[in-house]
Amino acid sequence: MAASNRDRDRDRERQVSVSAMIKQGFIPDSPASPLSFSPSRTFSSSSSSSSPPPPPPPPPHTQTLFEMMSGSKLSDENRRRMQDRVSKLLQHAPFQANPGDVSVTVVGKDGFRVTMGVDKTVLSKKSRFFAGKLRGGGSSQSQLQSHTVEISECESDDVEAYVEVVVLMYCDDNVKKKLIGQPVSKILSLLKVSEAIMFDIGVAACLDYLEAIPWTEDEQEEIMSQLGYLQLHHSAPHLLLRISSDPSTAPRTSADDIFANLLTSVLQAKDDKARREMKALLSKLFLEDPCCSHDRTKLDVSKNTLYHLCHSCITSLVLCLSDVSSSTTTTTTERPDRGALITEIAREADNIQWIVDILVAKKMGDEFVKIWADQKELAALHSRVPTVYRHEISRITAQLCIGIGRGDILVPKETRFSLLSTWLEALYEDFGWMRRASKAVDKKSVEDGLSQTILTLPLPQQQALLLKWFDRFLNKGDDCPNIQKAFEIWWRRAFIRKYSADTDNAKLQITVCDYQS
Repeated sequence: MAASNRDRDRDRERQVSVSAMIKQGFIPDSPASPLSFSPSRTFSSSSSSSSPPPPPPPPPHTQTLFEMMSGSKLSDENRRRMQDRVSKLLQHAPFQANPGDVSVTVVGKDGFRVTMGVDKTVLSKKSRFFAGKLRGGGSSQSQLQSHTVEISECESDDVEAYVEVVVLMYCDDNVKKKLIGQPVSKILSLLKVSEAIMFDIGVAACLDYLEAIPWTEDEQEEIMSQLGYLQLHHSAPHLLLRISSDPSTAPRTSADDIFANLLTSVLQAKDDKARREMKALLSKLFLEDPCCSHDRTKLDVSKNTLYHLCHSCITSLVLCLSDVSSSTTTTTTERPDRGALITEIAREADNIQWIVDILVAKKMGDEFVKIWADQKELAALHSRVPTVYRHEISRITAQLCIGIGRGDILVPKETRFSLLSTWLEALYEDFGWMRRASKAVDKKSVEDGLSQTILTLPLPQQQALLLKWFDRFLNKGDDCPNIQKAFEIWWRRAFIRKYSADTDNAKLQITVCDYQS
């Protein structure tokens, strides 16, 4: 971001300097009729006579000998290439064979100088700026005079741009076609110079060309910055349609409807590889939080949409587990496909984990903890089906404990205890399968999250949960989460570092004293 700001400041400094580049103005060659102009047109349409102050210079940098040698070599090489390009432009310039009556000289800051003999009629016809200056005076003698124009203190790129813009003025056919193949940076340089001298055909050609070609994201920022600084937004509505919608012509489908359709499509996708890729893509886009940007009007996926999808996935899980539970009492020919059910349950559990990830990242996950804690029917079904079917569901509980343990989800102690009361036994039972069957399960993260969640509860609840864990761990070993650190902290709280509930001696004493004045 800092680099982008520095580049933008550098561009603005260059743009401001263009208004002062026509340093000598228009000097008639004949001293009999003195005619002198000093154009001061800036890129802004403001009538203010003062130019904005240049940005502060960058902090000094002490170059190493290698940097000085490399920079000098690069600068010399760039200058040579630029001079070669200008030479080629002049070789094929239409005014070379028959120089006109206006001598236009463009001088770069590095001393590079280009002089062109340009026809006054062409300049006056194509540039409103030159027309106003070259037609001044009113006398027939002034109309016959030849003039000298010097444009000084140009950046090297602007020297080339001025030469190319003058060449474009001689085009009688479609100017836009002459721009084909040019990079965006060159078009913006031509646009800047064309706007400065009011070469309207050139400005229109540059804008039409930019509208017709693809942009990279960096080029888009550069184009929008340039249009804003030149105040050309009103001249390029067709250009702006690429990045913003006209409310009068935009489809009536709301952004949230689009987001809901995208999310639903991913949840129901048939191809697992494509599904994973689109999940990652949407997560990245949704997590570009508008609260972190200056654009507070940026649309975002709604909380209602995310929770609606969560409820749908939970309903599907209940149906799937019901099918598994009922299949144990049906005949072999009537039983649903075991592999298909395992896949479907894992898929719905993964869908919920994905949506919850988005909710937590957007600080909207608190309501889901209560929803998940209230799933008594689902938890009862979970306990009646084999672990191979159900262990992916326990990853949701682990995910919530990790979020609570890290402080990313804030819920009341009643909700935290309800979550563990409903799902902790299931998590214990499935833990061995979870860590063996899924590479995505981080054993330490789950144990740390569970430990911290238990330690947020009142001490009696900590004691009840940790004593049950103690017995289970002794019998299950590695198939049970190892939360002995939480056990140690509870032990010290309960038996070593006791804190009295009587706070009389700890009250803050406030004394008010009256001082006589």
